[in-house]
Parts: sequence; structure tokens; C-alpha cells
Amino acid sequence: MLETVLVANRGEIAVRIIRACKSLNIKTIALFTDDDALSLSVKLADEAYSLGSGTVEETYLNIPKIIDLASEAGADAIHPGYGFLSENSTFSLEINKRGLIFIGPAPKTLQALGDKVEARKLAEKNRIPIILGSKGYISSLSEAEKVVEEIGYPIIIKAAFGGGGRGMEIVKSSESLEVALMGCQAIAESFFGRKEVFIEKYISSPKHIEFQFLADNHGNVIHLGDRECSIQRSHQKIIEEAPSFLSSQRRMKIGSDVCTLVSNLSYRNAGTAEFLWKDGKVYFNEINPRIQVEHPITEMITGIDLVVQQIRIARDEELQIKQKDINFKGHAIEYRINAEDPLQSYLPQTGVVDELIIPGGHNVRFDSFLYPSYNIPGSFDSLVGKLIIWGDNRQEAIERSRMALKELTISGVTTNISLHQAILETDEFINREVSTDFLDKARIKDILNHFEKMKLAATITAYYANKENQNSTVITQKKNQQAINRWGLQSKVEQQRNDL
Repeated sequence: MLETVLVANRGEIAVRIIRACKSLNIKTIALFTDDDALSLSVKLADEAYSLGSGTVEETYLNIPKIIDLASEAGADAIHPGYGFLSENSTFSLEINKRGLIFIGPAPKTLQALGDKVEARKLAEKNRIPIILGSKGYISSLSEAEKVVEEIGYPIIIKAAFGGGGRGMEIVKSSESLEVALMGCQAIAESFFGRKEVFIEKYISSPKHIEFQFLADNHGNVIHLGDRECSIQRSHQKIIEEAPSFLSSQRRMKIGSDVCTLVSNLSYRNAGTAEFLWKDGKVYFNEINPRIQVEHPITEMITGIDLVVQQIRIARDEELQIKQKDINFKGHAIEYRINAEDPLQSYLPQTGVVDELIIPGGHNVRFDSFLYPSYNIPGSFDSLVGKLIIWGDNRQEAIERSRMALKELTISGVTTNISLHQAILETDEFINREVSTDFLDKARIKDILNHFEKMKLAATITAYYANKENQNSTVITQKKNQQAINRWGLQSKVEQQRNDL
């Protein structure tokens, strides 16, 4: 029986999980650090427990502490969300040892997919094309040179147990190979506790696409179509669309291949298979064994609540949805709203939210943990919300996006809203000519500067308008007082005040 879920996460995904649990009449328990004590997830959950202060390792990554709190609070299951411990096989294993349910894949699956070298081998074994690269880990310069000799420059070095864009570096010549290798190994060990790296041929300007899938404990596997995720900064996505720009025939073929791979892995729960697409060829990249940040756009075009499905699978329910039941309707776009300055190399921003205006209208959704007076801490990822738009077609979704982005207001802290507005004005975006290096194009910066100047001009105009109104109010008050004095009305005014 699954009656109480502890959410081992924070921010918008914690809020999203809590809402999904409430729709199933499941009790929720939130966790928080001192910085997060006033978070929306804490306010929405049935109960909330403090992780105290300290580093992320001492709080949201503290496996014994989180599991102890779950047991003490009487939780039946733990949902890890994304990031933090969501792909940690040790976390999943320890949860199971305590007799609790991990809402995600089995420990052995997480272990297999956590190693990207092994994941490449699994894909190749299932006849899914992979990018040329090393067959195993690279631990020395001589090993790296040998691989480069076979595949040629440019290459990309990646952390074998990494994710989130960390521990990755593009190398274009032998002069920078050794430094890049040592740097990636150091970052990999620092962030992921494992210094193993591998090498792939670097594909310049590809499209990044991915396939969502669900698998239950009874052997049923379905895919829910694809997503286009090419617009990124620092290897992290900022705009996603569903479906991607693949043809329907190819979408179903790759989706079928993904389901076969997932079945052979004995995978359970939700997951995403990621691919790179260049010159008509699609290459396997990795499988993310968790819910993705961009899952809402798949929900918008399929009408299926993915987080609810995760919980039902964890309750050992059989999928009630068959592949033939999946219909893709319309087009959805997600804009990641980050507290960061696009004109200052995406420098993270903190501050108090003075004003929050959430856009509305038909098929406009805003997933966030913000509210007026909330103080955005600087200890975590800069993501503060996701604006999700649906339209009958892509053009309608874009037009609706323009209105929603203009309406969305988060004052008191700098965000990347104007960056999204700038992207929507480019011919490349409109014509679907996007790739992973999209933001490196100079025109984006020009348009962004234009939006920032417009924003500054609007602020100056509002300031002087407000000042003029204040002066006008003072003048009006003086005139009213003069009229009262002139007509001998002072006593009558005071009498009315006393009556009130």
C-alpha cells in the first residue's frame, strides 16, 4: 500500500510531485533546508521536516538522514524528482533495504545506466546507432591519443558517471587534449565521486531530441513521443518542444526501438532516451532514468499525467494505456525561467520576489515555486519556473508564447524572460533551424540588448509617471484643503470621520 510519499527534492519539481500526490489522495512530506524553510513545497505538503543547514552534501544529498526522516515520518515511498539523488543507485538500494518504495527504476537499472559507457554498449547491442568513440574508460593521455587517432578531431570528453552538462569539454586539437582530459577527470571526481571519462566524436551543431517512455512491473512498455531540446546554454536546455521535427514514420520507428531497449533492460517507471540528430542520422546519447524537467510538454500533447503514472507504477499497478491509445495532439513549448542574467554570461541571481504576475488564458501553464515576498536563495540551481504553452499547431503555440512571456512578470530579481522573447524573434527559431549551438549566434545578443533597452525605457517612463502622479496627488490634496478652508467645511469633514 502506498499512502504517504516523502519528496526528496525542492523547488518546482517538489511542488509538482506534491500536487500529483494530492490528486491521488496521497499524504505528502516535504524536506527543506534553512534556506528553503519558506518554500512553497513546505507550505503545500501535509508535513515538512528540516534537513538543517550546511552544504548540499549535508542536506539534499545526505542519504542516511533522508531515509531516517522518511522512516520516522511514516512514509511508504520516496520520490526523488530530478537532479540530486534521482539517479543514485545506492539511494534506491538503501530505500528498498528499509522496506520503503523508491519511485523510480530498480537499483541495478540505475547502476547500469549511470555508467554512460555501459549504456552505449547496451544501445549498440540493441542495434541503436551510437556515436563513434572509446569502447571503455579513458584514464591516460596515451589512451586518449589512441582513440583520437581512430576517430579524429574534434572530440568531446565526458564524465562516464556525470550529467547536467558537467564534466564535459570539446577538444579541437592535440595541444589542448591533456589539459582537457585532466580537467574533466577532476570535475567528474568532484561532482560525481568517480573520475572515469570517455571520448566521443564531437558532432557540431546537431539537434538534440529525446523520447519519453513508461514501463510498469508487468512487462508493459510504451513511448509517449519525442521532444526537441536543442536550444541550450552550458549544455543545459532552456527551451523544449513536443513533438520534435522528426517525421511521424521515423518517430514511431525510433520510439519502437526505444521500447525494445527498455524491455531488454527490464526497466520500470518513467524514463527518457536522448539522441543527437545531424544530417538525417540519429545517434543514441544516453538514458535518463527519472522524470525530466521538460516532462510537461509531453503531458500537454498526450493528456497523460506522467508523475501520476510514476506513482501508479510504484504502487505495482499495470499500465492502463496501450501504445495504440497514444495520440499526439497539437504542439507544446516549454520555456525554462531561470534567475540569471543572460547579458552577464548567465550569472545566477538572487533576491526577493517583489511582484509576480502569472500569465493566463487557454492552454497556458506555469509550474513554479515562486510567490510574492519569496527570497530566492543562491545555494541551488537557477531554475525558478517553467512556462508551458500549447497550441493546435506550432505557429499558434509561438503566438500564444509571445503574449504569455510579455505578461509573465517577476520583479525584484533578474530572470531570462527577455532571452526567450528574443529567441522568438529569430528567423532560425521560426523556421525550425535550431541546434545545440543556437545561442552562440550573435543576432540573439543583438535582439536581447534591444529587449533590455525597451525594458529600461519602460522602467524610466513608469518612474516619471509615478513621480508625476505623486506630485498630482499632493497638488490635489492642497486644493481640497483650500476648498475646505474656504467654504468652512472643516467641522463637517471631522464629523464625518468621527461617524465612520
